[in-house]
Amino acid sequence: MSAPVFVLGGYQTDFSRHLARQGHDLAELVRETVQETLHAAVIDPSEVGCIHVGNAFGELFTGQAQLGAMPATVYPQLWGVPAARHEAACASGGIAVLAAMADLEAGRYDCALVLGAEQQRNVPGEVAAQHLGSAAWVGHEGQGCRYLWPHMFAQLGDEYERRYGLVRHHLARLAAKNFANARRNPKAQTRTWRFGPDAFGESEQENPVIEGRIRRQDCAQLTDGAAGLVLASARFAAAYAQRHGRPMDKLPRVLGWGHRTAGLSLAEKLRRSEGELYVLPHLRQAITDAFTRAGIGGPQALHGIETHDCFTVTEYLAIDHFGITAPGESWRAIEDGRLEAGGALPINPSGGLIGAGHPVGATGVRMVLDAALQVSGQAGATQVAGARTFATLNLGGSATTVVSFVLGT
Repeated sequence: MSAPVFVLGGYQTDFSRHLARQGHDLAELVRETVQETLHAAVIDPSEVGCIHVGNAFGELFTGQAQLGAMPATVYPQLWGVPAARHEAACASGGIAVLAAMADLEAGRYDCALVLGAEQQRNVPGEVAAQHLGSAAWVGHEGQGCRYLWPHMFAQLGDEYERRYGLVRHHLARLAAKNFANARRNPKAQTRTWRFGPDAFGESEQENPVIEGRIRRQDCAQLTDGAAGLVLASARFAAAYAQRHGRPMDKLPRVLGWGHRTAGLSLAEKLRRSEGELYVLPHLRQAITDAFTRAGIGGPQALHGIETHDCFTVTEYLAIDHFGITAPGESWRAIEDGRLEAGGALPINPSGGLIGAGHPVGATGVRMVLDAALQVSGQAGATQVAGARTFATLNLGGSATTVVSFVLGT
């Protein structure tokens, strides 16, 4: 990367909150996140040059559009600051980070506030599923199923099984890992959840089928939540480090990024990859683009990963697409324990989307925040010992939009 972008600080709300029951709404969530993000980064509102907001479904869940204007609405000190809202389904947060980076790299501004926010628990579950389904190719796929996204990712699992084989036990191991990691995360949605002896098996009482091969514990959560970051140019970061007496080489920075977009149709994605090594080659490209820009050769240079696990099969996909194993052999990394919290390459020490929660527009921002905390040794109870380089992978739709980052110090 020609122009480094630094992470000066950030904030995540408690993902276990139920806003409607508390009498709060999306505006209150944004206000809290703006205030606490600026406080964590020790930045005055007057220093913010631009704002980028990730939000996927505001109009559907809350009726509110024009969410780029929400920060100034609820935090008047930001009145007049240029702002934009970004939508790319579950990758909305990743796209907001990329947009902020582009502003900084172009020299338009030196300090950017990035937010991701979503309220999803204010409607019944089946209505929420319908809203989320708008990120597929509406009218062309998933018709007739009750829950569209479990249905779609069950198809992805079916494709893995057809090409390479896929054992149910390995998906269950990923779910159990992420829920266990979430117990150490003080802001995880499921941190207090407890499970019975058959919760990760095939019990229709404890782990019922949702769609196809997808069972309840294979699924990420419907979540109300937000996350924020302050990003800065090298010039701003140098002055900031001097002002606060912090060594600049200890500030987290984005080392590399990758961004690829395919068509909406999952069936077409799978058709195009027939005969390829990877089930989703464009996803593999986004990751290798991030590695190349970061100047690293592969996952052996990483100390951990925060990846999209909207379903366990999505994390299974990420394992071989990151190059941790050969294509189709993700099960090897699950069996040998390297992905566990104390393993050689932990994945989702936060608990991921399954354990920590998945407020759609905030997920990509939350991942970058967690990676920045990891490489600066500030991740608390979820800290990976000695972490200096961390990667993220944020997906929208059926991996339609893919964003990957590598962070380090």
